[in-house]
Order: sequence, then structure tokens, then C-alpha cells
Amino acid sequence: MHLGISRKTELALKAISVLSSTAAGQSVPGRELAEQIGTTTRFLPQVMKPLVNHKYATSSPGPSGGYRLAIDLTDTTLLQVIEAIEGPFDLGKCISTGGPCPDQASCALHIPWTRAKTAVLTELGSVMLDVMYQSSESEG
Repeated sequence: MHLGISRKTELALKAISVLSSTAAGQSVPGRELAEQIGTTTRFLPQVMKPLVNHKYATSSPGPSGGYRLAIDLTDTTLLQVIEAIEGPFDLGKCISTGGPCPDQASCALHIPWTRAKTAVLTELGSVMLDVMYQSSESEG
């Protein structure tokens, strides 16, 4: 069982943080963004593609191009970004079988696991990115 986020999601959240601190209308070149979030220029497109596809960021090619934030952080939750990168959470997957729960009545883990997943999704869905990044800036 894995209850974490992927490295790609971690980097995407860092990228949003970097882009949110960039002056309005300014692009961050790919090389610079990769360096700031701690990845390679080869891996950066894999991180940014889901953000661009979900319209959280824009990209412009060429020497004066780069990435820009395309969202209002006050309207975007942590859950939305995680699901943009990882895909939607599968609430129907049984922790015992790895597929649909064959018998909810007899599965010892069904009720507690469903409650735990619901609590995680509720919490992640309640965290707005603007608050999250304000908190991390004041801590660092």
C-alpha cells in the first residue's frame, strides 16, 4: 500500500509555487524552472504537460518562451492538482483485493478504508493553493 504522492506530483507542486512567485505576465524558462524545482530539463516536460493540459499553466516555445501560471491559486485545491497529475482517486478499489470489493459486507477493511479515503480526499479538497503556499513561505 502506498499513501503518498509521486515525485512528478511533488515537482508539479513546486513548479506552481515558483510560477506563482513570478511577476505577472512573465514566463519562466524551462531550464530555470527545472533548476528551481530540482529536476532535469529532460524530465520537466513530463512534469509540466499535465499542468498545461489541465490549464493550470501555459507554455510558450522558443528562446523567449517558458512557463506561466494560468490559474488563480484562490480557486484551486491541492486535490485538483494532485488528480491532474496522478489521475482521479479510485474510491471503489478494495485494499484487500486491489479491485472492486467483492463483498462489502464481509470485507473487514471496507468500512474503515472507505472512511479513511473519504477523510483524505476531504482534507486535500479543502486546501486552497494560495493558503498552502502562504503557509510554506512563512515556515521557510
